[in-house]
Amino acid sequence: QTWDLAGPFPAILKDEIVGAEAVRVFSDGQRMLKRAIEGRWLTANAVVALYPANSVNDDDIAFYTDESRNEVAMTWHGLRQQTEKQAVDGVMRPSRCLADFVAPKDSGIADYAGMFAVTAGIGAEKKEKAFQDDLDDYSSIMLKAIADRLAEAFAECLHHRVRTDLWGYAPQEALSNEEMIAEKYRGIRPAPGYPACPDHSVKQDMFALLQCNEIGMSLTESLAMLPAASVSGFYLGHPDSAYFNVGKIGEDQVQDLAQRRGVTAQELQRLLAPNL
Repeated sequence: QTWDLAGPFPAILKDEIVGAEAVRVFSDGQRMLKRAIEGRWLTANAVVALYPANSVNDDDIAFYTDESRNEVAMTWHGLRQQTEKQAVDGVMRPSRCLADFVAPKDSGIADYAGMFAVTAGIGAEKKEKAFQDDLDDYSSIMLKAIADRLAEAFAECLHHRVRTDLWGYAPQEALSNEEMIAEKYRGIRPAPGYPACPDHSVKQDMFALLQCNEIGMSLTESLAMLPAASVSGFYLGHPDSAYFNVGKIGEDQVQDLAQRRGVTAQELQRLLAPNL
């Protein structure tokens, strides 16, 4: 993807059009990965937190400080799909919000949810700059790409441990690598800024609660993560939880969300411009 070579791995290595280039890039990447490991160029850190949680106000998820569920550690304000949908086999599809996958507070069900932040990019910027100073942009971009892939792999690894051990709702999970890539496991890890939760600003509360500064992670003014090779998001374990696209929302939802969050509608309009 970094080099605009389209196709699934490993089939792309034998592709009639881009196969030769894919083989070269893959070989270069393997060598760079070996150098990064032997030189200990990169450091990876992560933090994960699992909390008692319930959905509130239909579209929000409250994370509680303890099992009494009396004190809220953080509230994640959600967005709900509003675009008109077609019926499938005579059944109307629901307009989804991620809060749908957590039990409502008034249900009496003691549900849970989690959040995480991982990075594999500590040390990457220094090494990338060294390559650039040597006028070796190719190696600089290659190391950045590898650090990005390692961060995604770390997020996948940590999610597996959450499912099978730390949260443990799927202790018997035994999936092949292909099934893992195809996300055949139970549960999702939606990330702020992605289609199901397009509001990046929740990362501010998330990073504060997770104390990400203690593992070398931070946010820029524009809410980008530092180091760049980082991933953060939430854990939802409901068997029916799935990704979706919130899509376009109306002014009524913007006003409602502004009231729930205690911010101005103008601020939300800036944050959610692509969805308006």
